[in-house]
Amino acid sequence: MTKYYTKEHEWVEVVGEVATVGISVHAAHELGDITFIELPATGKTVSQSEVLAGIESVKAASDVYAPLSGTVIEVNPDLESAPEIVNQSAEGEGWLCKLEPADLSELSALMDEAKYQEYLKGLS
Repeated sequence: MTKYYTKEHEWVEVVGEVATVGISVHAAHELGDITFIELPATGKTVSQSEVLAGIESVKAASDVYAPLSGTVIEVNPDLESAPEIVNQSAEGEGWLCKLEPADLSELSALMDEAKYQEYLKGLS
């Protein structure tokens, strides 16, 4: 399984017909302590790069953009009562939602982990 990343620091991992979406460890670190997450409604359809969710932290409020077009089929229910899970495990238990992807060819517009790490080095 390969994770793909956006320049806005979202990640997506596709397994079968399901794309799991979250924010990167870098993004979670930059946001600081996350206090609230506005998750999308199940059944919502989004286009690639469209606002998918919102995250509020002690430092800032930030939009989360859809790395792929698709339909939201599940959200992480644990984040409503414990948004700090994203700080603890941004690329694991802190996933935000799952999409049924509309077009997997959109993955070609994203970075794999090696390219994302290079991208991060360029930011500092």
